[in-house]
Amino acid sequence: MEIKKLKVGILGATGTVGQKFIVLLKNHPWFEITALAASPQSRGKFYSEAIEGRWKMNQPIPDNICGKKVKAIEEDFDGIINEVDLVFSAIDLDKEKIRQIEEKYASAGAAVVSNNSAHRWTEDVPMIMPEINAHHLSLIDIQRKNRGWKTGLIVVKPNCSLQSYLPVVHALGKFNPRYVSVTTLQAISGAGKTFDSWPEMIDNCIPFISGEEEKTEKEPLKILGPSCPVISATCVRVPVSDGHMASVSIKFEKKPSLKEIYEAIDNYPNPLSGLKLPSAPDKFITYFTENDRPQTKLDRDYGNGMGVTCGRFREDSGDGWKFISLSHNTTRGAAGGAILNAELLHKKGYLKTRIQNLGYRI
Repeated sequence: MEIKKLKVGILGATGTVGQKFIVLLKNHPWFEITALAASPQSRGKFYSEAIEGRWKMNQPIPDNICGKKVKAIEEDFDGIINEVDLVFSAIDLDKEKIRQIEEKYASAGAAVVSNNSAHRWTEDVPMIMPEINAHHLSLIDIQRKNRGWKTGLIVVKPNCSLQSYLPVVHALGKFNPRYVSVTTLQAISGAGKTFDSWPEMIDNCIPFISGEEEKTEKEPLKILGPSCPVISATCVRVPVSDGHMASVSIKFEKKPSLKEIYEAIDNYPNPLSGLKLPSAPDKFITYFTENDRPQTKLDRDYGNGMGVTCGRFREDSGDGWKFISLSHNTTRGAAGGAILNAELLHKKGYLKTRIQNLGYRI
């Protein structure tokens, strides 16, 4: 079948999340990387040269990317915008600067799908976890009307710390959860680090991650709206390469039985069912009945890193339950979640081809 791939740029292509975008977009059936952009220090260099000594992925740099020249995000704006339909934003700058850059690309007609937190609380920018609040994409119509954009848009994904526990909380929504206490155990890749670059984390835990607790507690409000329970979070950095685990205690207005919990997860009404999005896992949430699962090393790659796993359900005092949940922080929680958002945008007709595309056979 012959299709026309949308042309994609990566803003922040040399950083950890930018690298993950490159790996995950290799051979993507809908998207083709045509522009790599980073800081002025990388400008004009071949990607393999710009990233030398800093490649953090387990997979090698794709052959078609190694020899591609890196542009500067701002200085080469005109050249980039003429090469792309869509940009993924993984920029590492202060929030106000990120907002300015993302709005500049969107106002020039590009769709901006952001991994950054800069626009998460902008009123007309939807913050999407596709299996939970795909219907919030309708906010784009208001955004475009507000800003006079025709093809441009901005969509953001939520923080990586939410990805493991919030889907399970949402799956149990019919039992009216009213209070959630969560402790996240977050991998070092969430800080853009490896054990080689951060040896201080070996045999160590740090009981504070700047800004994470506020994001973990407040971002669900924008995703779930009035049904969102009160959330109290503690975020801890742990000596794990990838995978964010959460230890959760949840109180309900109507306490379910364990059977009802399992049934709610099994029958989760996934709004992506039938859309055949390339990055969507076959099953969004999977539970384990073994007491020692999920485990980070064993289960973080469930559903190609896009699924959520949970287990160790046990009754808490009174009207509550406890459980453990897990997601891959740089796949589901970062680049993969943004790509899934872009796939949903494409399927719902929000992405338009601006640049002349070649045909590809798949």
